[in-house]
Amino acid sequence: MFTYIEAENPRAVHVDQQIVLATHRLIEFPESGRPGRIAGTREFVVARTPYIAAYAVMADAVRILRILHGAQRWPDEIATE
Repeated sequence: MFTYIEAENPRAVHVDQQIVLATHRLIEFPESGRPGRIAGTREFVVARTPYIAAYAVMADAVRILRILHGAQRWPDEIATE
């Protein structure tokens, strides 16, 4: 998917890099995101992009559940497993 978007929009590389940085930040500081709109989740705004990472903090990991555009309609539920 990324390769397809990159061909149409060179800014995709920047967005991809920001998402990767955000996920690494969450590994270091899993509670840094705000409580999620959906029970059992947290949300982290990806810096310098319109994207939000919905994630769950597990006992031994951080699970990225979805990456959503901020203008996108938020789903009623997100599978956490």
